[in-house]
Amino acid sequence: MDEQMGGERRMRMMPPELIIRIGAVTLGLLALFLLAQTFKTFKEYRYIGSGVTASNTISVSGTGEVFAVPDRATFTVTIREEAPTVAVAQDEATEKANDIIAYLKSAGVEENDIKTVNYNVNPKYEYTRVVCTEFSCPPSNQRLVGFEVWQMIEVKVQDPQKAGELLTGVGSRGASEVSSLSFTIEDEDELQAQARQMAIDEAREKAQALAQQLGVSIVRVVGFSEDSYGYPPMPYYARGGAVALDAVAMESKVAPELPTGENKITSNVHVTYEIR
Repeated sequence: MDEQMGGERRMRMMPPELIIRIGAVTLGLLALFLLAQTFKTFKEYRYIGSGVTASNTISVSGTGEVFAVPDRATFTVTIREEAPTVAVAQDEATEKANDIIAYLKSAGVEENDIKTVNYNVNPKYEYTRVVCTEFSCPPSNQRLVGFEVWQMIEVKVQDPQKAGELLTGVGSRGASEVSSLSFTIEDEDELQAQARQMAIDEAREKAQALAQQLGVSIVRVVGFSEDSYGYPPMPYYARGGAVALDAVAMESKVAPELPTGENKITSNVHVTYEIR
């Protein structure tokens, strides 16, 4: 009790400036201690994708592939019409487009799977050739001769086996071109997850084998990245490219056979493990 009273008496006898200075030094030392502890915690905290990496690591890669039969087909239909006036060209193009759309719906294609992706009206000019002389070459003359209207429609088919029949059907109803037939998978998320898991498993097996050869132990994953992509079948172009179908449809009444094949979904992963 006497010592406590003596300490309090000495504190009362100290100048206020000295007490403030001692308090400031104490707070500064406490702040330095807390800063050092925080730095130590961040240094020990490692996680995937962080800027802090382990000093001893091994990196491996893995690949996973999944094959699946496409369950969707997509193609585009183009209607082109030329006429002396915009109105006439639009009327003729609209009549053919409506006929094609009505056929597609009657064949079972859903309305929300038929979409116009492009519509253009362009003037058509005829250029008059001019005769150049030794001293001058006048510009050529252009003359408006009409207008071209073209409409491109994208069609999604929920049954890929019907694609050939639909191509023949739109061709017989005035389509000018059909192109870009491709076979896809509506929902690839589950397949992509399967391919990723296969790739991760392969990477893990490689890491375990490498660690055993090096005489070390795997601690944790400290880095991960993935490259994923798919290989759909090559797009189909009738007779080598976009082709006029007005005459072609009359040549054959048999729908073309269009094998869908299989799509390949691939995942490549790169995993870094900390070792000790």
